[in-house]
Amino acid sequence: MVVLDLFSGAGGLSEGFFRVNSTFVGHVEADAYACKTLKTRTAYWNLKNTNKLEIYYDYLLKKISTEELWQIAGVSDSQDVINKEISNNTFDDIVNTVKSNLASKNLNGVDVIIGGPPCQAYSVIGRARMKEAVSCDPRNFLYKYYVQFLETFKPKMFIFENVPGLKSAGNGQYFEDLKKAIDDTGYHIELDELIASDFGVLQGRKRIIIVGWKKENDKKYVYPDFEKIVNDKYFVSDVLNDLPKTTPGAKIEGKNKYTKPANQYLQDSNIRDEGFDILTQHETRPHNDRDREIYKEAILAWDTRKERLCYKELSTRRSDLITHKNTTSFTNRFNVIKADERASHTILAHMAMDGHYYIHPDIKQLRSLSIREAARLQSFPDDFYFEGPRTAIFRQIGNAVPPKMAEQIAKKIQELI
Repeated sequence: MVVLDLFSGAGGLSEGFFRVNSTFVGHVEADAYACKTLKTRTAYWNLKNTNKLEIYYDYLLKKISTEELWQIAGVSDSQDVINKEISNNTFDDIVNTVKSNLASKNLNGVDVIIGGPPCQAYSVIGRARMKEAVSCDPRNFLYKYYVQFLETFKPKMFIFENVPGLKSAGNGQYFEDLKKAIDDTGYHIELDELIASDFGVLQGRKRIIIVGWKKENDKKYVYPDFEKIVNDKYFVSDVLNDLPKTTPGAKIEGKNKYTKPANQYLQDSNIRDEGFDILTQHETRPHNDRDREIYKEAILAWDTRKERLCYKELSTRRSDLITHKNTTSFTNRFNVIKADERASHTILAHMAMDGHYYIHPDIKQLRSLSIREAARLQSFPDDFYFEGPRTAIFRQIGNAVPPKMAEQIAKKIQELI
């Protein structure tokens, strides 16, 4: 299955397609750090497919540099990762690069296009924050380039993913325009709102997944029938409890750092294999004493009353902890990851700003999630290494499609094709 990956981010969606042995002819992404992550993950797959993963593990243990890894794995000079923002000025260059990749790999064409434009301008929270600016946000119209790629490469099928707010943005007009543009290109689409927890991810993340195919194949293709996974065995704690306790602003990495063997959920979800023993990026952000006191209040509210901490209520009980005069807007600024529930609330890119919405449930630690913990809640495997500074990595994680969800989507598409 030959795949072109647009608006790739860190590669959560493409990870699923890697797992079904897809061949990529391009990962197009504007963010430089995300592109480095994509190159490192491509290096992982190249080494895995040639039985040389010990080289990748040397990288995780910092025995070789990033450039050495890329060089050995054959990705240093590869054009598979295309670090460009998709625009009128870059479209032709990107198309030519993809065509060059097709030729160099002796491939006839693209089978599937995957990806989704940045979703902040479509999301309900994003619209609330940006207000008037949303109507002229150029990100609202990036779908037009996606359609141009359909016109250019004429794939058999495509996957377009985005937030549920896509359907209501601009009073629904953006979505209607998107459907018409795709229809005019000769593709039929069907869509559904899918929840990550139905795919075995311990997170209640919702996404619109649009699947499209050429109208001439209407009798051949259908919207995939995704088998719902009923989770009656695992809790959020199952992705956290083998990681060492830590403190704000700390980083724990290396061998022999896990505190417990990999449990069944971690193994079944390909997060941590039984024999894998290299912990990376268990790194936390620093917090001041006031925020840690608020975190304690938030954890106590959940542990004792099963309630969210309301910032407005906190102002009456612990006025010494209040720093925002406006206690009525976004009053639920602080949220604890509920270890005793079947799924966490959604991991968002806002993690890059602060960790208040992602407080670790252990009252003895009083911190927000580490990079590795956030990645695990998104179902990224522990051998997935994110490139860039901490804030950039949190953004990559929060914007991603959970790989466990992506893998099941990829399997269904592969079956259809």
